[in-house]
Amino acid sequence: MEIARSNIVRSAAGRDKGKLFVVLATEGEYLLLADGKGRKVESPKRKKRRHVLFVAADDTRLSEKIRREEKISNIELRRTLAAYRGEAHPDQEG
Repeated sequence: MEIARSNIVRSAAGRDKGKLFVVLATEGEYLLLADGKGRKVESPKRKKRRHVLFVAADDTRLSEKIRREEKISNIELRRTLAAYRGEAHPDQEG
C-alpha cells in the first residue's frame, strides 16, 4: 500500500526503529514524520519511504486536519498515536 499523508507508520531503520509516527507530508521518496513528543510538528523527521512500514490509515479528525493543511498540535498527535497503541494516559511517563 502506498503511504500517504495522515497515515500511521512505524520506523524500520535508524535510532528511532520501532516508534510510531504520523505522516505530515510527502516529498518524493521522503516523508515528513512527527509523533508530538520526540519529533514535534514544528520540526518533523525527514525519512525515506523505504525506512518505514505502513501501519494504519488514520480516519480521525486529526487526519482530516492534516489533509486540509490546517494547523495541528503536538497533543493531537500524541493522543492519536496513544489511542492506536491503546494507552490510557499518553502524556504521563512511567
